[in-house]
Order: sequence, then structure tokens, then C-alpha cells
Amino acid sequence: MKLRTYFVEDNPTIRENLIETLQELANIEPVGIAETEADATRWLSQNEDSWDLVIVDLFLRQGSGLGIVGAFQKRAEQQKLIVLSNYATNDVRKRCEQLNADAIFDKSNEIDSLVDYCIGLNAANA
Repeated sequence: MKLRTYFVEDNPTIRENLIETLQELANIEPVGIAETEADATRWLSQNEDSWDLVIVDLFLRQGSGLGIVGAFQKRAEQQKLIVLSNYATNDVRKRCEQLNADAIFDKSNEIDSLVDYCIGLNAANA
């Protein structure tokens, strides 16, 4: 079964490359995208049974990925919310953990770890 994944990323090139990579290597199924905090929060709230994984960037065209992480601190146990950012500093990692993010990855050097994480989720859900 494919990992139903929702993407919150406002850079179309990064988003498209990420989706393609994860479809090919980690058996994910994209179920939607958003470029703003409001759009993501609305879709995730209205479709709470339609996703297994959310990948959130911190800096968006409008709003913040931290707002999304904070809004979905409580979710089903099998639903995972991870942050993928160029700003994965120690302070940012700590704040994401406080908001109950399941993982945080740096876009510049942890994409392989993200792929491995998604593969692990798929194996656990099989």
C-alpha cells in the first residue's frame, strides 16, 4: 500500500522534484499540495482520514509550517507529520519536537534520510 502523502511546499521546482523522488524511491502516493498555511490547514482538517504523511516546509508564501505542525499536534497514531526545511537548526528542531513533529530533515543534506524514513513508514504500514 502506498503512503498517502500531502506536501506543503511553495517552491514548485522543489515540490515536483520531491514528489517524483519519493514516488520512485519510497512508494508514496501524493494526495494533495498546498503553498500556504491556510490552504494546508483547511485541506488536512477536511480530509483527516485521507493522509498518512504530511511533509511541511517552514517558510511558505503565506503563513508558516510551524503553524501547520502546531495545528496537527493531535492526530491518529499512524499519521506522521514531518518538517523538511533549509533551516533545520538545533533551535528549529527543538521547536518542531515541542510541537510534536515526528521528524525534521534538512533539504540540503538529509534527503536520503527522508527517503529512508518514508521507506520505513511504508514497511511498518505493510
